[in-house]
Amino acid sequence: MFDSIYSSTVTVSQFFIMSAAALVSGIIYAWLMSFKVRSKKRFFIVASILPFIVAAVITFVNGNIGAGVAIGGAFGLIRFRSAQGSSDEIVTVLIAMGSGIAFGMGYVGYGVVILLGMAVYFFVLSALPIFEHKKFSQDKMLKITIPESLEYTNIFGDTFSHYLKSVENEGVKTTGMGSMFKLSFKIQMKDPAEEKAFIDELRTKNGNLEISILPYTEPLNQL
Repeated sequence: MFDSIYSSTVTVSQFFIMSAAALVSGIIYAWLMSFKVRSKKRFFIVASILPFIVAAVITFVNGNIGAGVAIGGAFGLIRFRSAQGSSDEIVTVLIAMGSGIAFGMGYVGYGVVILLGMAVYFFVLSALPIFEHKKFSQDKMLKITIPESLEYTNIFGDTFSHYLKSVENEGVKTTGMGSMFKLSFKIQMKDPAEEKAFIDELRTKNGNLEISILPYTEPLNQL
């Protein structure tokens, strides 16, 4: 079971066994990770496809040193191209690269399967209701600006307990040349319809300074 399925030359059946294993295990892996990794659906689609694309590239290189060096250069170009790109753009380039390698090495049929098959696979995954978890969509980012003189440790506790299902402190930083603080919290509302009432009550405690409630994401710096 754990021996290589490849012989000296890759047969059609061997290639499709590898493809099925990579795609099925890839989507299971992405589905499991979606419960812990907070990201958009597109990211998990990309994660489920990548194992097959990488496996296809390795299959077609198959010990060819010259091809291996060329692949390394091509991946370097992808890194340059995708510096500001989305996950959709990156996987699109990877799929095109995998099929291009196959075509370039004479595997015309495999190139067609990779290029068209992955396009269909991507569209099917996009249409399926997977990788989207309701509890993640309920998360919001609350940011409260307060004056420097306000003791913020427990000032909002009663308001939070009344309106929020859950709250996590995400950090604090100074703003306005050190004259104010900006507090950040990850929250879930008990009733989204009470959002305005929640903000109005917070305004009475922070001196009517800036308050924002935004969709929750996890960039490198939340503040």
